[in-house]
Amino acid sequence: MLLDEVTSVRDWEGWLVRNHELLKGRLRLIVSSSRKSLVLPSRPLRGGILSFELFPLSFSEFLSFKAVVVEKTVAGKGGVERAFAEYLKFGGFPEVVLAVDETDKVSILNSYFKDVVGLDVAEASGTEPVLAGSFGKYVLQTTYFSASKCLDFFKSVGHRIGKEKILQLEKYSEYGYSFFFSTIFFRVAKDRAQYPCKAYACDTGFYYALTGRVDLSRLYECAAFLGLRRRMSGRKGLYYWKNKAGLEVDLVVSEGIGVEAVYQVACDLSGGKNGGQGKTRFGGVWVGTQAGKNVYFDG
Repeated sequence: MLLDEVTSVRDWEGWLVRNHELLKGRLRLIVSSSRKSLVLPSRPLRGGILSFELFPLSFSEFLSFKAVVVEKTVAGKGGVERAFAEYLKFGGFPEVVLAVDETDKVSILNSYFKDVVGLDVAEASGTEPVLAGSFGKYVLQTTYFSASKCLDFFKSVGHRIGKEKILQLEKYSEYGYSFFFSTIFFRVAKDRAQYPCKAYACDTGFYYALTGRVDLSRLYECAAFLGLRRRMSGRKGLYYWKNKAGLEVDLVVSEGIGVEAVYQVACDLSGGKNGGQGKTRFGGVWVGTQAGKNVYFDG
């Protein structure tokens, strides 16, 4: 039995436990939710759920949906590059990918954003939908997120809101997989609270659909973050690093208190940040450095 958005129903946990026990061996229950309740279940369900996180399409899945054949020819390379530009601009939601008209793609993305952020996050946090929507648009347009700066923004545009409500919106937007917030890497956890988070949308398409801009630097980094986040196990963390001189590493993959890999994202390797060293995505492959070596992993 497949049940979609099961966490929206009252006493859903009790219902699942009872039916699992009554029909054990005769019924397989597959349930889904856009909230984190299934990933972090309450006591009655602990040990009884095997959870999987589903994300919008990866780039390799996007190529399959679009029937783009990866060939080592000039024409093949051009086809993949055009597909990647479309992937960055409109993202990987299947309905959006299959839509032909660009106006339809933007309309679908705006509808998703309204439903997920303006309604789901608003309901979970007890916030007015308009306020939750404004919060989401603010996060989309800021690279570094802090509750204090977000509060200043809301006050500047005339909204009466407290810092606690901002923190709730941050929490539930991440629980609802609308946004991810990456903290700075420190081996001592308490030191991380002194620095802002880096914010990433759950899909690159939201940036263009909501702002009308194509910021390649932001889109590349978001796509890289999502590519790594999709592969994360429970033992690993995903952070950024920055020192007092302003030098920065975009993505730090940690396991325990150790660092497994670091990635610097760049859409132009000819120069710029960190002398053009780092990582770019090209032809459906992420290129990065790990333990002093070049590494490649399919997106």
